[in-house]
Amino acid sequence: MSNQPERSTTAGLALAALGVVYGDIGTSPLYALRECFHASHDLPVTLPVITGLLSLIIWALLLVVTVKYLLFVLRADNQGEGGILALMALGQRHREESAFPLHIGPVIALGLFGASLVYGDGIITPAISVLSAVEGIAVETTAYQSYTLPIAITVLLTFFAIQSHGTGRLGGWFGPIMLLWFITLAVLGIRSAVQTPEVFTAFSPHHAAQFLLAHPTQGFAVLGSVFLVLTGAEALYADMGHFGKGPIRLGWYSVVLPSLVLQYLGQGALLVRQPDAVTNPFYLLAPGWFLLPLVVLATLATVIASQAMLSGAFSLTQQAIQLGYLPRMAIRYTSASQIGQIYVPAMNVMMLIGTIGLVLFFQTSSHLAAAYGIAVAGTMVISTLLVFVVARRQWKWSWPLAGLVTGLFLTLDLSFFGANALKIPHGGWLPLVLGAGLFLLMATWNGGRRLVAKHLWSKMPQLTTYLKEVLAQPLPRISGTAVYLTQFPDLTPPSFVQNVRHNKVLHEQLVFLTTTTARVPIVTGSHHVRIDPLAPGVRRVVVQYGFMETPDITRLLAACRAQGLEVDLAGATFFLSRVNSIATPKPGMALWRERLFVFLSRNSQRASSFFHIPAEQVVEIGVVVEI
Repeated sequence: MSNQPERSTTAGLALAALGVVYGDIGTSPLYALRECFHASHDLPVTLPVITGLLSLIIWALLLVVTVKYLLFVLRADNQGEGGILALMALGQRHREESAFPLHIGPVIALGLFGASLVYGDGIITPAISVLSAVEGIAVETTAYQSYTLPIAITVLLTFFAIQSHGTGRLGGWFGPIMLLWFITLAVLGIRSAVQTPEVFTAFSPHHAAQFLLAHPTQGFAVLGSVFLVLTGAEALYADMGHFGKGPIRLGWYSVVLPSLVLQYLGQGALLVRQPDAVTNPFYLLAPGWFLLPLVVLATLATVIASQAMLSGAFSLTQQAIQLGYLPRMAIRYTSASQIGQIYVPAMNVMMLIGTIGLVLFFQTSSHLAAAYGIAVAGTMVISTLLVFVVARRQWKWSWPLAGLVTGLFLTLDLSFFGANALKIPHGGWLPLVLGAGLFLLMATWNGGRRLVAKHLWSKMPQLTTYLKEVLAQPLPRISGTAVYLTQFPDLTPPSFVQNVRHNKVLHEQLVFLTTTTARVPIVTGSHHVRIDPLAPGVRRVVVQYGFMETPDITRLLAACRAQGLEVDLAGATFFLSRVNSIATPKPGMALWRERLFVFLSRNSQRASSFFHIPAEQVVEIGVVVEI
């Protein structure tokens, strides 16, 4: 009886996970098997080919999702959090925090490029999913074919427009709707499969082997289409922090895997009976009276899948900002109780433009499928490489063991990546170009911050030394508290140097505040606040946040009272150093990259807004830095 509440909680989380974790992979039946018979593959719709493809699909789901992700990758959690940047940070956990932002080493380069590919996947997923769902309208009659594109664009515009309101109220419906979706997949699938029981032989892997041996060239190419059944598998790991390993595994074993397998078997059985159904085997599985309700349900499912991808992109953006790889952007919390529910307006607009642009450019889901897959396959390869680093550095596995386990998964990943690489001339170049552009932007922002930090470190005096000099002068002390935000706790902030030099006064109480980001999601223990008394009325405060947290300076200073630091927040003045960078031919980055950094810096969110400091209490003092 004591385990009953725990079981009900796990079941509830598993239901919620259906609407977030499994949305993308759960809508793959809309197009995956159809694309396996794309005209470019020139495969006959015969029983041996169908059972061979079904066997590839089933064993891809078992080996990649069940074995690799659920049994292995979920072990690589960063204090319960998953995702490509959390994995990157975990791989760097052994390294000491440096005074400057991290250099772009191999591990960080892998993590950043993987994150960049996730953004590419994030704009393709809503486009192909919604298009595939809406195209069901034209299955019964081509008279409605001209309406599919406007309807898809309308759905996407509405979807992106409601993001600012948050998904808290709708989120409670996501799980039940997706449960209904998976039940529908299973029922439609088993209804067809029992009519052609030969398809059940596809559970034997020898059918997959026979297919690949009989069609070696086409078989390798078709792996790129088989891979479409796996798109969304990364979400199992990325959303681990929201639901936990147990509910994610329960949802897969009890609902998602059986439903997907039955659905693909049902589509295969339909093709055995009616080879011409290859044009759209998903919708042609349904009886005529159920077609329109199925289109509505499929559209809802694809919108939910898109919501999961977009929420993941928002979360990834927050992590990248906190880790110092993206400029500061406005982040709004859309739920008072769920910290993970955030809205990033700038990212929402950029992904809206990208998604609508893809729909207008590719026109149909079949054309768009050529661009789909390579970003996900690339992310899977990178995840496996990063897990190898974690296995060696964190789990202390031996080289042979770590190499053997990750080598087996890497063989699968590289096979799928190679097959998807064949799509590059037909649209697969798009997510790669987008990923490369985003990687360059992240690397440039990080490199620019490092150049600015080096300049300040070489020009600004040490804080303790400068304080002794200043306090030895007969400068008047005025009432109130001055809080100086500084990037380095041991360095004098430029705003303090300029204020003393030009105003020649000191506040009665001085606080030098530094916030740092740890390589963990959340830092416990009062945010690891350290308060050092430097002189009478002078304190140095160093605060460490996790990369899933957003600093709130006023709330933080209020919490410092427990450690004896009393700050009158209403009367405090916050001094910020506004660094104005100038691109120069000096050694550092290429001049065009320095100019890009200057542009990003000027358009980033002001520090006062990012740290939630009342604007009327902020004094910004500019400093010019040549990089």
